[in-house]
Amino acid sequence: MTAQQRIRDLTLQLNRYAREYYTLDAPTVPDSEYDRLFRELEALEAEYPQFRLPESPTQRVGGAVLDGFETVVHAVPMLSLNNAFSPRDYDTGAFDHAEFLAFDERVCKELGVAQTEYAVEPKFDGLAVSLLYQNGILVQAATRGDGTTGENVTENIKTVRNIPLKLHGDTLPEMMEVRGEVLMLKADFAALNERQLAAGQKPFANPRNAAAGSLRQLDSKITAQRKLHFFAYGIAQLAGIPRQPESHIEELALLGELGFSLPYGYFGVYTGAAAVLREYERLAEHRPNLPYEIDGMVVKVNSLAEQRQLGFVSRAPRWAVAHKFPAEEALTTVEAIDVQVGRTGAITPVARLAPVFVGGVTVTNATLHNQDEVARKDVRVGDTVVVRRAGDVIPEVVRVVLERRPMVEKQPAPDLFSGSLKEPQYDPFRLPETCPVCGNAVEREAGEAVARCTGGMLCQAQRAQGLIHFASRKAMDIAGLGDRQIEALVAQDVLHSFADIYQLDIAKLQTIKDSKSAATKWAQNILDSIAQSRTPPLARFLFALGIRHIGESTAKQLAATFGNLDTVRRAPQPILACLPDIGSVVAHAAAHYFRQPAQQKMLDDLLQHVAPQAAAPSPQAREYAAPEQWLQRLPNIKLSEKRTAELWQLAGSLHALTADPALPQEWQDWRSQPEHAKLLQEITAFTEGLPEKSADGVSGSLHSENSAIAGKTFVLTGTLPTLKRDQAAALIEAAGGKVSGSVSKKTDFVVAGEAAGSKLEKAQSLGVAVLSEEELLGMLGETT
Repeated sequence: MTAQQRIRDLTLQLNRYAREYYTLDAPTVPDSEYDRLFRELEALEAEYPQFRLPESPTQRVGGAVLDGFETVVHAVPMLSLNNAFSPRDYDTGAFDHAEFLAFDERVCKELGVAQTEYAVEPKFDGLAVSLLYQNGILVQAATRGDGTTGENVTENIKTVRNIPLKLHGDTLPEMMEVRGEVLMLKADFAALNERQLAAGQKPFANPRNAAAGSLRQLDSKITAQRKLHFFAYGIAQLAGIPRQPESHIEELALLGELGFSLPYGYFGVYTGAAAVLREYERLAEHRPNLPYEIDGMVVKVNSLAEQRQLGFVSRAPRWAVAHKFPAEEALTTVEAIDVQVGRTGAITPVARLAPVFVGGVTVTNATLHNQDEVARKDVRVGDTVVVRRAGDVIPEVVRVVLERRPMVEKQPAPDLFSGSLKEPQYDPFRLPETCPVCGNAVEREAGEAVARCTGGMLCQAQRAQGLIHFASRKAMDIAGLGDRQIEALVAQDVLHSFADIYQLDIAKLQTIKDSKSAATKWAQNILDSIAQSRTPPLARFLFALGIRHIGESTAKQLAATFGNLDTVRRAPQPILACLPDIGSVVAHAAAHYFRQPAQQKMLDDLLQHVAPQAAAPSPQAREYAAPEQWLQRLPNIKLSEKRTAELWQLAGSLHALTADPALPQEWQDWRSQPEHAKLLQEITAFTEGLPEKSADGVSGSLHSENSAIAGKTFVLTGTLPTLKRDQAAALIEAAGGKVSGSVSKKTDFVVAGEAAGSKLEKAQSLGVAVLSEEELLGMLGETT
């Protein structure tokens, strides 16, 4: 027998033994025999490396140390699931399944059926990964990341013993992408922590943290020592097999046939909500005895055709839900109640607790949310409380055990009967009237649960967090100027405002480095990054300011509509409220920010150093500024759509709205108020400054929007030939289009690349236009 043939036979034999041991839990040979054959294969491969096969088990011991992980763009996004919680009654032990029943009701209503089949499986508490196989061979593994892009962890995944490096069976798919969870079994976690302690190292808090940290080791040899495990739970892409699965349970069966581990005994198909809930309660009962950690079960509509019919909402499927178990709870005592000041000035009461182990970690603090919650639960210092923690959720106080509240003797008044009375030892908690950090007033807006410090960037707590947000990657993207550096510069009184960042020099930066000789290059890199941030896209700049309620999406909407900062600053609240996806609360936050003198001075100071990219307002800006739109959004007067139309028909012009004495008395009374008259003047001046539309409906001023793209909704799917998805999305948004994560009747175009999946199928079923990358670039006026 040739060396090549012996290597092939040993590889096949050892992989079969590994599957029997790790996947089927039915080994046919002792460990010593496996080890003997493994050593023989290692020796042959060392002598004849050209004959080593991609699926060789010797690759599971780890290889070269990486400098870092490459980025992988998921051809099919790794979406998260919406949650359904079933809290448990403390007295009866019964579950409240209202959230799951609401999910079932929505599904059945959309499908037009009384009940449907659900596939149920455990919800593993691990790390989601994607495995790509070409002609049955594992070629790539990636973490979930942000759902769109993840990290290439192929070398580390190869060390996970129960992941097949080559799929099992005679007929293998040409291409297959498997989704699943990497985790650490409870026994392996306990053994790992024993080794950590024996080596004088810190033990891991829980199996999930241990699995995540192990999978992201740059040295795959370390990963190989950690004994990770993998359970497959779905197929994202599949091509080149005689028959495609028609249900989720058929997908799982196919995965089992191809060599993947499945949670046998704990997944199945159930018809109707009642059957699913019985399985939920059975799984909850067996949870402590399982060899792995779970935090609930995943419920999916079983039929893949019905899944496609239900589609997606936002970044989650409408056909699946993570039905979570009640959070883990424990008893402890409240040693103190402090307050924390957040980036937006939110004042949050925090209970300082006697340390207690719950939900896999030792908890010493728990949020009390706000004054109303503290009062409702009546949490006081000295109380014994129930603390809850689930997954990565911030621990919270669930309730007070009143019978354990510390009491003291109360002295009766001299003229009352003698006797012993008791009262609580500690008074009810009250939020402070002034900020504990800066001393400015704490205020609570009408209709809001949260109280806030009014100090803004004058408050050091808000200043540091505001500057950290400003410099972050999705904002001004100032590399090297992270949390620790900014906090140190604020503490040393170097940074007070955004503008101060642009006045940093090497000497100021060196003060926060231990070694000045080593700090020069480091400081220069930060200064170079600061210089590169001086002309940011308008959307990034608006997001960076940290205006309350203005996230990335809203910042993009403002930038796309108004084009330049000056127009955004002048936009009145009623007109802002007319923009899509921007309601009255967001509009108030933006308008209020740009009308505060202190904020405007800080912004003007910043603009001495930064010039956000600018364009003319979009043609849509005048549409949103139409009186028929903003009249319905004026404060202190309720105008229906009908009454708005009648008022505007009577007036006919902005001038008449502000001065015509013949308009209805209610309107005249409203505009007679000074603040209302001032608002009308502001709206008139703003509207008159917007570009007029030409006869074809396009603004007469130059604008970066593309008439073929502007206002249209695009969905990206599959792998594009030259563009990454975020690059394609940026081009579309820059031309005035909108990028969505799911296909619906409102979608105008689907841009499909290689290995496009269910989104392409849904687009075709709905008759949505499908574009190639080349056709998209043609619409954009770009060249390939």
